[in-house]
Amino acid sequence: MRSRVLWRRSATAAGLYASVGLGIVGSIVAANVLGKEKFGVFALAMAVAGFFQILLDLTVEDVLTKVGFRYVAAQEWGKLHRLFAVAARLKLAGGALATLAILVLAPFADVIFDGYQITAALFAVALLPLVQAPENVASTALLLRSRYDIRGAYLTFAQGLRLAGIAIGVSFGVVPTILGIVIAQVIASTVVSWGGRRALGRFPAAPQAPLTEDRREIIDFVARSSVATGVVAGRTALVPVLLGVVAPAAQVGLLRVAMTPQSGFAAASAPVRLILLTEQTRDWEHGSRETVFAGLRRYMFWSTALMIVAVPIFFAAMGWLIKLFFPAYTDATDAARVILLAAAIQLIFGWAKSLPTTIGRPGLRILAHGIETIVLIPLVLILGSRNGVTGAAFAILASSVVFAAVWVVLLVRLRRQTLEPRTQPA
Repeated sequence: MRSRVLWRRSATAAGLYASVGLGIVGSIVAANVLGKEKFGVFALAMAVAGFFQILLDLTVEDVLTKVGFRYVAAQEWGKLHRLFAVAARLKLAGGALATLAILVLAPFADVIFDGYQITAALFAVALLPLVQAPENVASTALLLRSRYDIRGAYLTFAQGLRLAGIAIGVSFGVVPTILGIVIAQVIASTVVSWGGRRALGRFPAAPQAPLTEDRREIIDFVARSSVATGVVAGRTALVPVLLGVVAPAAQVGLLRVAMTPQSGFAAASAPVRLILLTEQTRDWEHGSRETVFAGLRRYMFWSTALMIVAVPIFFAAMGWLIKLFFPAYTDATDAARVILLAAAIQLIFGWAKSLPTTIGRPGLRILAHGIETIVLIPLVLILGSRNGVTGAAFAILASSVVFAAVWVVLLVRLRRQTLEPRTQPA
């Protein structure tokens, strides 16, 4: 049994690392073939799509994981099947809203982003949120079967398709490149949806049962998770969009290059975070609360030790790495070094994304990311207008420090509330 778990964890790591590696290769190909201006338009269009997808898409994955494990533990199969049916419809509705928002924005894009000529690029990318919507619901079914290894394989497959779409499209321009990504996502979503249905079908068949007694909790969970995810958009997809408002398009392309360390470090922790979400949620639902906190301590200890070694090495080698992979983007070197420091902080606190789902308190994400976003948005606008990509990088670093400080306080209080015995009245 232990060897099977070890194999699945190793396969998950391999799949996630491969998928992120393919994504970085896609960025390298697009950046070097399209050139600074066109790559800036490409990066801005993808950022706008990502922003609206996160902002308007309903986050049902968290409640599927949390409540889904509860139904599996209680063997309430009818409720489990009903939960997934409702979640799939909500996810498609959210994706449709994001697509509609991009289509509404597109005609005005050249005015908002002065002179960028991104209207055609936004029309091309508009379908991406809708066709990507089924992917996460299907992937959650795999997590309930503890098959995060298959999810990692699907991610590799999807990124491989995207790389092929980019490689074919870059020779023809920005719009064909984006269309190649959209077509690749259609194929990837179809395949992972098939796999998710098979995983869900391995649970005992049962007629869908009403979620009557759990409906209020589920609606509240989805609402809070969606707000939290929308706030997270301020930390990720919103930064390039804001920079595009106050700085030239080329600066957005430089930011995309400068954020490569963040992508790499996110890849380094992705397998662990996926396993933490799956196994800690299961442990929490079975009452093993101390096991969850012990896992967080181990993660933070080893990730901090890794960053103490890795950050100085990559900081010193950053100029050489950018010159090697992005020879036309050496202006992004200083920004990449700053974002490297922010990425290290984000890796150490990578568990903060899954823990609120594990313990059923998504409001903690709203609080932490809300404070982070309040710091981030004005700093990006102010520093980005003055110093371009380097100013935006310092804004990301400052907000990451604030985010980490907030979670230190929250984690101490949460552990005390959860584990310390309450004094009973005489």
